[in-house]
Amino acid sequence: MRKGEMRRRRRRWREPIYVWWGLFTLLGVAAILAKSWRLALLGVLLWCLYEFCLVPAACRVMTRQGYSCLEPVRGRLFACGTEHQQIKNDALWRLAGLSNPFHKPAPPPDPNRTTGMLVVSPRVRGRLSSGDRLVLGVASILTLLVVVGMVVGLRS
Repeated sequence: MRKGEMRRRRRRWREPIYVWWGLFTLLGVAAILAKSWRLALLGVLLWCLYEFCLVPAACRVMTRQGYSCLEPVRGRLFACGTEHQQIKNDALWRLAGLSNPFHKPAPPPDPNRTTGMLVVSPRVRGRLSSGDRLVLGVASILTLLVVVGMVVGLRS
């Protein structure tokens, strides 16, 4: 390559999804064969970790013009950049029924900005898709059940 030429950015290698689902199936079958509820809890906890942090997904935060951001991210809780992450954090807090206590107030708008373009508000931009809401809700409930199961397991 010559100096000054544009290079294509290489995408990082990501393992296929069926590898993870094979692992979840393997843990489920092992838990059934061993009749071990602790191994089943481990499998559920691993699935929750996968959905929260490891699943290959898209950012999906709406841009100011109303288009969905399609940058690749790892996990349903994460976004592609700091601005999008702040919007997604606010959406996750709203999903829990709370307001974000760590929210930084937006700077005052520039009075000399160009107008005439429809700008979508951060509250609308940060709406999670129904599929993400469902999976995050189920994973959150299962995570709580795993923690309760581990506490009960320590007592017995």
